[in-house]
Amino acid sequence: QTASSAIKGAIQLGIGYTVGNLTSKPDRDVLMQDFYVVESVFLPSEGSNLTPAHHYPDFRFKTYAPLAFRYFRELFGIKPDDYLYSICSEPLIELSNPGASGSLFFVTSGDEFIIKTVQHKEAEFLQKLLPGYYMNLNQNPRTLLPKFYGLYCVQSGGINIRIVVMNNVLPRALKMHFTYDLKGSTYKRRASRKEREKSNPTFKDLDFLQDMHEGLYFDSETHSALMKTLQRDCRVLESFKIMDYSLLLGIHILNSNMKEKEGECSQSASDAKRHGGQKVLYSTAMESIQGPGKSGDSVTTETTNTMGGIPAKSHKGEKLLLFMGIIDILQSYRLMKKLEHSWKALVYDGDTVSVHRPSFYADRFLKFMNSRVFKKVQALKPSPSKKRCNSITALKAASQEVVCAVSQEWKDEKHGILAEGQSYASLDEEVLGSHRRPDLVPSTPSLFEAASLATTLSSSSLNADEHCQRDQPTLYSSSKGLPSSSTFTLEDSAICLTSEQSTLEMENDNASVLDVYL
Repeated sequence: QTASSAIKGAIQLGIGYTVGNLTSKPDRDVLMQDFYVVESVFLPSEGSNLTPAHHYPDFRFKTYAPLAFRYFRELFGIKPDDYLYSICSEPLIELSNPGASGSLFFVTSGDEFIIKTVQHKEAEFLQKLLPGYYMNLNQNPRTLLPKFYGLYCVQSGGINIRIVVMNNVLPRALKMHFTYDLKGSTYKRRASRKEREKSNPTFKDLDFLQDMHEGLYFDSETHSALMKTLQRDCRVLESFKIMDYSLLLGIHILNSNMKEKEGECSQSASDAKRHGGQKVLYSTAMESIQGPGKSGDSVTTETTNTMGGIPAKSHKGEKLLLFMGIIDILQSYRLMKKLEHSWKALVYDGDTVSVHRPSFYADRFLKFMNSRVFKKVQALKPSPSKKRCNSITALKAASQEVVCAVSQEWKDEKHGILAEGQSYASLDEEVLGSHRRPDLVPSTPSLFEAASLATTLSSSSLNADEHCQRDQPTLYSSSKGLPSSSTFTLEDSAICLTSEQSTLEMENDNASVLDVYL
């Protein structure tokens, strides 16, 4: 309800004062108590010995854990001067697309920082989260989790406005042709009519499944880096008992010439600003998912400035740049959320509701991202594994041709002998009914072994036991001239080998013919 211009002015004044004041404090290690410090300063409109005069109503400005957040900013390579310049040099730009929470969003003119208003509970939860967040960032600064650079509170006229400064996931310099907020849930996960009427609507899970039903395709290296990062981040969130978070996904289509030109025009303006200050480390989507020693440039094949986006392709073959980050992580699975899940689960299918216990939520989120959203495309150049697959296919085909040719020759010569055919069922009954049968292959052969087995099986390899060899003439003579059959099963390979012989055959020679049914 407070005028937007007053909020923006108070934020800039307050951050300018506190960050400037912090430079006088010596650098030291972050201690546990630093996470719970709250510094407060009163800024009257007429000014004081410590604060400048301003034309906004009097306000009090609180800074939470200043030393801890200074450490976070240093970790991401943000110098105090750049931080102040980005936030305070030019007026903040209010984004016209607030989320469902009703929070206000401001973006800095350099496009690097987002300032979001948060509820009292969320600010309190972030404070409790800080020690664990500190530990996680130390272990792994490359993450898709939000990067928090500061937590502040503006008190004016009896109203508390809590704000958090974060990294900006979607750069305004590139037009986002599609924006999605994905949770992996399907209950009521469709953008409202009001949302669709906006100039840049944010769609949801069901909209994504409808628009991009085939998913988005990455090369295998990028796909595995992305999924590893998501898995690691979800496990961290699960350990903090956090749920109801989303993946904010911005899609920029590179293919269309008109859209590309439009993007380049706005890009040149913002690039001038971007290169003026220092760029934040690990802030882009590409930097967030890649391990140390890799650069985003090696992945991009074109000279296009990707702005740190992740290259991908749509099911239509369009070249895309993706920008993403996990958002809304300040939701703890507390009493209200448990109650919300309970009554929704009574009315609807509990597993499709977005509010869920953290472990289930993380698993469902990852499963949705891996199976429905992000998919691996086959490399264009043949990889060693592909060559191996091709050689297996060729070998199998060759073995089938050899066996079929031998079988055909034998059938041509002795077509009169096999007058009466037998069904698979009767073959199986005969084999199972007879205790005089060749041994089944005891172990599961590989594809190579199976192929070579098909081409080299002979009567000597079929009759594995000596007593089988002694008893076989008796078996043949009792079959009254009809071909006797034996079935050999290669487990898991689904190959049925049937050998067919007759008494006439036995008199002539010892060869046996093998029909192979795949």
